[in-house]
Amino acid sequence: MDKVVATAADAVADAGDGASFAVGGFGLSGVPNELIRALHAAGVTDLHVVSNNCGAMDSGLAVLLSAGRIARVTGSYIGANKEFARQYLGGELEVEMIPQGTLAERLRAGGTGIPAFYTPAGVGTQVADGGLPWRYDGAGGVQVASPPKEVREFDGTEYVLEHGIRTDFALVRAAKGDRHGNLVFARSARNFNPLAAMAGRVTIAEVEELVEPGAIDPDEVQLPGIFVQRVLALTPEQAADKGIEKRTVSS
Repeated sequence: MDKVVATAADAVADAGDGASFAVGGFGLSGVPNELIRALHAAGVTDLHVVSNNCGAMDSGLAVLLSAGRIARVTGSYIGANKEFARQYLGGELEVEMIPQGTLAERLRAGGTGIPAFYTPAGVGTQVADGGLPWRYDGAGGVQVASPPKEVREFDGTEYVLEHGIRTDFALVRAAKGDRHGNLVFARSARNFNPLAAMAGRVTIAEVEELVEPGAIDPDEVQLPGIFVQRVLALTPEQAADKGIEKRTVSS
């Protein structure tokens, strides 16, 4: 039951080229930076990533993206990541863009054994009808486009069929975790982390504070250890290393 691993390198040692990853985080909040850096150091490539975004500035998944290690992204936000946009429009990267709520539910569904579900999000758009550019040809044309999805009517309303997501691995970051893998997330860091953790066949959590089993009140557990296979305890310096995406000051 002790799921603690000694180093980040040990945690991702069995991840090979072409592996798929569900990765938690939103912007700079709740991003498993140490595990991502370990993947980068391991030299793995051709990765398929499922995450809300693909990193910001020089942190998070942007580390792997800038190194050309990511082949495909399933996400819902490109944002201000210019390198993400450049690789996508240049035909270097395949990108499946889906509504954010649909992405969240596809991860949750995959983690709970639900193969597919119907949602009204995207009906009447290219999300349902197909034709969204997944990969450009580098010259402005579309090389690979999304296929049409099944649309069905329930009680007079149309819904589109979406499939649950399962990945080889999941990387998440939690504020607190015990040796059994029970996790607690801090405020906005409880974004895509629990859902990503559920979707991974092997889920690895980096935790800012490692505690002994029983130290977390069962009512406070936000993700039970059944979903987590490995736990990495961060050093105090690593736990405190949190970037600010857009710094503002009061007048």
